[in-house]
Amino acid sequence: MAVLILAPFVGFLINGARYKKHSGNVAGSIATVAVAISFVSAILLVVDLVSMPAEARRIAVSFFEWMAIDKFKVNAGFVVDQISAIMILVITGVGTLIHLFSIGYMHHDKGVAKYFAYLNLFIFNMLLLVLGDSLLVMFVGWEGVGLCSYLLIGFWFTDKEKAAAGMKAFITNRIGDAAFLLGMFVLFITFGTLNFSELNALAPTVAESSWLGALTLGTLFLFIGATGKSAQIPLYVWLPDAMAGPTPVSALIHAATMVTAGVYMIVRLNPLFIMAPNTMMVIAIIGAATAVFAATIGITQNDIKKVLAYSTVSQLGYMFLAAGVGAFGAAMFHLMTHAFFKALMFLGSGSVIHGMHEEQDIRKMGGLKKYMPITHITFLMGWLAIIGTPLFSGFFSKDEILAYAFHSPMGSPILWAAGVVGATLTAFYMTRLMALTFWGKSRVSADVHPHESSAIMTIPLIILAILSVFAGWIGVPHVIGEHLGHMPNFWEHWLHPMISPIPGWTAIDHTTEWVLMGCSVGLATVSAIVAYQFYVKSPETPKKIAESIKPVYNTVYNKYFVDEAYFGFIINPLVSLSKNTWYYIDVNFIDKMTFWAGDLVRGMGSFARSVQTGNMQQYAMYIGIGVVVALSFVIMR
Repeated sequence: MAVLILAPFVGFLINGARYKKHSGNVAGSIATVAVAISFVSAILLVVDLVSMPAEARRIAVSFFEWMAIDKFKVNAGFVVDQISAIMILVITGVGTLIHLFSIGYMHHDKGVAKYFAYLNLFIFNMLLLVLGDSLLVMFVGWEGVGLCSYLLIGFWFTDKEKAAAGMKAFITNRIGDAAFLLGMFVLFITFGTLNFSELNALAPTVAESSWLGALTLGTLFLFIGATGKSAQIPLYVWLPDAMAGPTPVSALIHAATMVTAGVYMIVRLNPLFIMAPNTMMVIAIIGAATAVFAATIGITQNDIKKVLAYSTVSQLGYMFLAAGVGAFGAAMFHLMTHAFFKALMFLGSGSVIHGMHEEQDIRKMGGLKKYMPITHITFLMGWLAIIGTPLFSGFFSKDEILAYAFHSPMGSPILWAAGVVGATLTAFYMTRLMALTFWGKSRVSADVHPHESSAIMTIPLIILAILSVFAGWIGVPHVIGEHLGHMPNFWEHWLHPMISPIPGWTAIDHTTEWVLMGCSVGLATVSAIVAYQFYVKSPETPKKIAESIKPVYNTVYNKYFVDEAYFGFIINPLVSLSKNTWYYIDVNFIDKMTFWAGDLVRGMGSFARSVQTGNMQQYAMYIGIGVVVALSFVIMR
């Protein structure tokens, strides 16, 4: 396990110490090999897990005692089990492909060695986060990925907008992190421990339904922390701006690392969260709302990376919806499949941007499939997966979430309907993205000569495309598996010992399940066809519709003016309050008090100096006055 964790850190140290001397290829090779070593280590650990009995699949290591205060002790401990095994494979596997892609994408950049050092540090911190055996160890990785996101989003810091985007991500996440800390305090006061195994074991002893109960408050605070890292309402605003960083960074953040942290934390503590039904309800509602809200914004965006960014926010909403209705296994399933097709699409967008000489506006593209055949075919596989095409990976995970949202005692038809609306919108804006980028007539400027990317960039695309097609087959639902020779649901069997049962759950009948799948797939298909008709066959139609509903379109295009609202009602008033506080308290009170103190000392010194005249007659007079006062005091006694 030490090799798994430390290999990326060693890569960070090597590139970080010699970032001015390493060429791009050398730095990239060092960083890629470091993560590849971690990936091999992860595979070996998972093989060990598979060989163990299902109920005893756990590899725990405690490196040293981190802190000890009275009876409270924290070890730097790490654990690999069924949940963390999924994460380490995704993080290191997808991370290796992103590193490989970066060698080609970043080879002209001057700071490439530093870039790869940061990328390795990102992987290292994410491994700390998912392997930690307690909330405290997790929090170290949690803060580490926040730091790395700041460094990588603002990597091109000479551009003020890009530097501001990095700062925005960092500050927004600090709000969530403060809530995460409060959640840890509440849980420690309640349970006396922050160890995951101990918290999960003690959770059933404090099941509650009160909003003010310790368990509800603790889990709510943790969820607020998750909304920061995993970009949910109201703390999602940093993620679209994270597109300011290099495109492979976007792929790493959106697919394999940071944004999955909040979902992972909730699944890791699922026995705790399942005992707080009020928190679960909030998680489900926020997840469903985010899925729909972000999808509507995605329809109007024209930057290829911004479309994918809002897609990520929406897809994360599905994961939280799943967790909120008790479908923790489905949440992890979608986390994994999403990592593959979203990494594919972000790297594919990087290939497009690279081939289009840094152009990101999809209105200036079109017809690129003939110039970039590999990028087009692989991107097509990602598109088919994300819109939920039957038998592609996204279909299995998305429809499992929708089935739970409808049938779970913690779900409702309203939550299911929100999920279906989100899926329908996803099919529309992702088809729009495909149409405006690869299909239809070319709108490429005459001075731009599109070209396919090099093999070092297209090989990761091909591997991710294969995973986007076939990865979902490890979680084929029984309703489909029974028609395929009773294919087992490997995913369900793997996670079963780690997932708490949903209270009051009864098996969903197959007819209902087929109807639910038919609704979501049917609506998504119609939506995709409409988008194709609009943006390929009749490209003037969207403009006419947008013009006819201009106020609505402008509102959605401007992201519902949420950023403006935050600035107008929160940030600017706080800045104004800070300035006034500085002016009236610091400048007009503290500074003046300092001057007054100086004047007082100076005055006392002047008075003392006036007394010390050197005149002997005056001194004799002072002595005489002193004697008279002393005698008067004695006589009066």
